[in-house]
Amino acid sequence: MRKKLLIGLTAVALAGLALTGCSSRGDSSSADSAIKKGDTVGVALPAKTSQNWVLAKASFQKALKDAGFKADVQYASASNTVADQQNQIQSMVTKGDKVIIIAAQDGSQLSTQAAQAKKSGATVIAWDRNILNTKNVDFYVAFNNYKVGQLQAQALLDGMKAKKANGPYNIEIFAGANTDANATVFYNGAMSVLKPLIDKGELKVPSGQTSFQQVQTDNWDPKNSQTRMTNIITKTYSNGTQLDGVLSPNDTLGRSIITAAQQAGLAVPIVTGQDSETASIPLIMKGVQYSTIYKNTDEEAKGAVDLITDLANGKKKPAGVDYKDKTNAYNGKITVPYKALTPILVTKDNAVEAYSNNPTLEKLAKDNQQ
Repeated sequence: MRKKLLIGLTAVALAGLALTGCSSRGDSSSADSAIKKGDTVGVALPAKTSQNWVLAKASFQKALKDAGFKADVQYASASNTVADQQNQIQSMVTKGDKVIIIAAQDGSQLSTQAAQAKKSGATVIAWDRNILNTKNVDFYVAFNNYKVGQLQAQALLDGMKAKKANGPYNIEIFAGANTDANATVFYNGAMSVLKPLIDKGELKVPSGQTSFQQVQTDNWDPKNSQTRMTNIITKTYSNGTQLDGVLSPNDTLGRSIITAAQQAGLAVPIVTGQDSETASIPLIMKGVQYSTIYKNTDEEAKGAVDLITDLANGKKKPAGVDYKDKTNAYNGKITVPYKALTPILVTKDNAVEAYSNNPTLEKLAKDNQQ
């Protein structure tokens, strides 16, 4: 791999004006003029199921304070996540929060709360994950998730070719939870790269499991992905068939896939990931996990706060917002005005450089160099 950063393209509008589903609210939110410095911004986060969610609270608190807003940041519990998040959003509406940022646990179950927020005059921002099947979302702020999937798929191919020059290659495919709107976008991005090669026979999926519903992981739970990987190995690879690579949508699941392979006595295949979790960086530097995606949580939180600042300053079209990116931002009803951030593919070859703006991750990469 090249040692220079492999940086995803900024969000590209893949659908023209003729495509259906484009937002009809291209000028501004009905609540934009109501936002002012000093207002309270509610942030509804899901359960702390991955490291990036744990980091998000501090990222938002700092970004909002620095920008002159008050922060009301809440997590949902792991035991009753969707109901907790619904109640928290309703509470933010009741308290009069002028902006409500929602990182949806299940984007298909928050349309009622989004409508209540809009009716109250609040600006609704979907963050990191889109809110589905509603017109009551003003903006969506996230990394370019379709590009994330493409980068993961390309990393899988690059890693397998570096290990074994000639195919065909045997791969298995994993995706995130079917309750997460991002999971299908990651999957679709990855399959835009992989499916043509599967169709040509250059890639094979011995388990036969390729559809999203076959490969999705309930609740993004690593116990579920480890169990599925173990079952696949038992049924498909215990006869000596070589497994060359596994598309994993994030680091937590990637580590569970690696554990399943190790426990089965299988040579660890090329495994992808996402989120640059601290537990995965040593594995990447030692060549156990092949890659991850760096999505800086501070940058993502600041992206949302910068958008709010633009609205408070009277800008009708905040900087960096795309109104036509159906690939990333269509929620089943509208194409939500979308502010995209740029994901970075990380392997052991470029990790130190990629994490140069994050002292903790940079140190981890340096300390585990071989």
